[in-house]
Amino acid sequence: MIALETVTIGVGGRTLVRDISARIGAGEFVAVLGPNGVGKTTLMRALGGLRPALAGNIKLGDVPLRSLAATERARAIAFVTSDEAMLETLRVRDVVAIGRYPHHPWWEWGETVADDAAIESALRAVRLEGEERRLLTTLSSGERQRVWIAMGLAQATPVLLLDEPTAHLDVRVAHEILSLLRTLADDGRTVVCVLHDLNDAAAYADRLMLLGCERMLAYDVPDRVLRPDLIERAYGIAVTRVETSDGPRVFAAVNSAAVGSPSR
Repeated sequence: MIALETVTIGVGGRTLVRDISARIGAGEFVAVLGPNGVGKTTLMRALGGLRPALAGNIKLGDVPLRSLAATERARAIAFVTSDEAMLETLRVRDVVAIGRYPHHPWWEWGETVADDAAIESALRAVRLEGEERRLLTTLSSGERQRVWIAMGLAQATPVLLLDEPTAHLDVRVAHEILSLLRTLADDGRTVVCVLHDLNDAAAYADRLMLLGCERMLAYDVPDRVLRPDLIERAYGIAVTRVETSDGPRVFAAVNSAAVGSPSR
């Protein structure tokens, strides 16, 4: 579904990650991991066609992403970012309805039965049914995060990109959202999201992409990525790996200070 061919990304004249090569298939849930500032958000923007790669190619199927018009990209890829905008005059349903714009010509906007169904389905999926009339300003940060996710779901694209979808969410709602993303992938949608919790990523994702040291350190199933040596290299902190019935989990080593900056 998505192919990265020796892709290099950066921002502000600074190279963040070099020579990424990976394939993400239809129906896969991929979690992107790595320390702050390593380039996770920049990579997501490149995958969404919102920021060009410095080198290499990103393809959607066999088509170079850069060759697609904005509307074509919007019908194929939904990008849900963190809460950056406060749309003070809009209500919850108005914001979710924005996800339907790519399905209408620019000169013709009138909500259809299909739009209504997609919006209502998205609101139910994030458990915001009954909150449609609330102003965005009256919501908690966690509730706003769920609105952005609903907007991405309403867009009804085969590819869903999410930058920190569990930010601001309590543990119960975070796991509800991750379970929803797992279900979407099981139903055939390609899901790629940035996560900070390594154990949540291992519990829900098919594969983990670990960024660090200006490169992709690993791209594989959780069992092969959650290795103490790789985590220490990426984050600069010692961890202990524990085998559980649900797969491997890692924890910061008890009574151990950070081992230093990530190695290069």
